[in-house]
Amino acid sequence: MPDPLSITVSVLALAVSTTTAWLTLFRRGTVKMTQPTVIFLGPDAPSRNDGSSAPKVYLRTLLFSTSKRGRVVESMHVALSRNETHQNFNVWVYGDEKLVRGSGLFVGETGIAANHHFLTPKDGTAFRFSEGRYRLSVFARLLGDRDHKLLFSHTLEISREFALMLEEPSTGLYFDWGPDSSRYLSHVEKRAPSPDPSEYLELLGLSRQSTAPQDAVLDNDFRDRTINR
Repeated sequence: MPDPLSITVSVLALAVSTTTAWLTLFRRGTVKMTQPTVIFLGPDAPSRNDGSSAPKVYLRTLLFSTSKRGRVVESMHVALSRNETHQNFNVWVYGDEKLVRGSGLFVGETGIAANHHFLTPKDGTAFRFSEGRYRLSVFARLLGDRDHKLLFSHTLEISREFALMLEEPSTGLYFDWGPDSSRYLSHVEKRAPSPDPSEYLELLGLSRQSTAPQDAVLDNDFRDRTINR
């Protein structure tokens, strides 16, 4: 006659093994994000070609997976709406010291913290951050999922005073999270004009013809630092 204790132990061991296998191998889980500590609405760094600036939404957050196997984010975008106006910021760039174009990002269980920049497409360069109440939503497309997943949504308000200030070049609106008030505190900042790389060469007394390799490195470094915060 089988020992009831041995059978019970075997059943429990099988249950633990099955649960562990499901959590580590079979459970897909999803991707979530923490509440951004800062949100920026304003212009991107001026373009080298015509000096124009595309509208940009910037935020810093932590993306993490609810499963041990992790998930792959194919793309991310921000949807900004006010009344009947709706604009997608679908050009996704992320990173800290070095920015890269978002195109496939593995998110593990421990998460990944980074700065995320979302720009409008070429046909959305006429979008303006005018006065009103906005609904900002962050979406991600996960590999293997049919629909986009809503990661974060919040209401932000731009006052008339701030809207007038945003009409000035290189001026953006920051929303910093206040832990005591449990809301975003807004303020406007004006970014100093970015210097041209040739000015650095003139200060160093170098000519562009004799320092082509150095100039290329300087251009790459300047490009990485033009998108700030």
